[in-house]
Amino acid sequence: MPMPKESKDALAKAGEYLEEIKHLASKPFTIMEVCGTHTVAIAKNALRDLLPPTVRLISGPGCPVCVTDSSDIDRYLYLAAQSNVITTTFGDMIRVPGSKKNLQALKAEGADVRVVYSTQDALEIAHKNPGKDVVFLGVGFETTAPTVAVSLEIANREGINNFSVLSMHKIVPPVLRLLAEDEQLDVDAFLDPGHVCAIIGTQPIEFMAKEFGKPGVVTGFEALDILEAIVMLLRQREEGRSDIEIQYRRVAKAEGNPHAQTVVKRVFEPVDASWRGMGLIPGSGLGIREEFGSWDAVRKYSLPVFHSPETPGCQCGEVLKGRIYPTQCALFGKHCTPLKPVGPCMVSSEGSCAAYYRYYQRSDD
Repeated sequence: MPMPKESKDALAKAGEYLEEIKHLASKPFTIMEVCGTHTVAIAKNALRDLLPPTVRLISGPGCPVCVTDSSDIDRYLYLAAQSNVITTTFGDMIRVPGSKKNLQALKAEGADVRVVYSTQDALEIAHKNPGKDVVFLGVGFETTAPTVAVSLEIANREGINNFSVLSMHKIVPPVLRLLAEDEQLDVDAFLDPGHVCAIIGTQPIEFMAKEFGKPGVVTGFEALDILEAIVMLLRQREEGRSDIEIQYRRVAKAEGNPHAQTVVKRVFEPVDASWRGMGLIPGSGLGIREEFGSWDAVRKYSLPVFHSPETPGCQCGEVLKGRIYPTQCALFGKHCTPLKPVGPCMVSSEGSCAAYYRYYQRSDD
């Protein structure tokens, strides 16, 4: 069967990008992809193997499940074990290990844990189970925060008092600042997250270029998107520039989505949040405002604060900081696999370790 014209055109365009990258990358150039979906796309399309050796791609803290701190995991496991609680969550959270067990194990022991595809599903469960308390585990970046905010406004408006959210949401700009200030991290430029910037725009991350001289390109998730973004970053170096540019123009705009931003601000406020392997980052989380306190699981259940240690031997934190490749962790592929994960980076579909395990298991220099 002959190759469709669209595929031929895409291959030709990819070849052009790779030729330009080869031409521009005469000196070493390290790029961090911030988004976990970029990590998966890069691995799936073998882009790291197609690039010249002077261009190095490393993963960052772009998987919301992976950056959820061990203490927060134990906190929601404690809540899920309560007899009158129905825990609703996205599927990636089911197998993330806590200090002793995970949601899957709790479910096997009789806890009511349900996978949902949206906060609307969780609200429907609350409607149908008036005698139960339904908790949604709010894990995600700015991309998912607006839909969770809307669910809280609906619960408030309709008086759905048996619904609440445990907010573990993170926001990206503070962790980018942490990375930029990290003297141990040798990164020249960033592939910025397309879906996050579709919400927040580029202004909140402009400081990366202006203060730290770290150029960035807001990038889509197709192989051609990523290759074009790498070309754009190399062109900036060639021209002596440091800017935040948008490659993902079909979705992301400089101003972002003002309506989504307004909804999030009505319901959430910035709070300090702990990130796996990175510690407490000021203003990097989203807490539920007092006006919506009746639907805040932390307030509603007076949840205790846990101080859970990191899993011994797991180097997920070092992977998230871009200091090592997943294959450089001693547990990778041996004691830690997708079937028996030790850390969340091997669980989530966006996790770096899971992507490396699925698409290539080899050592990196």
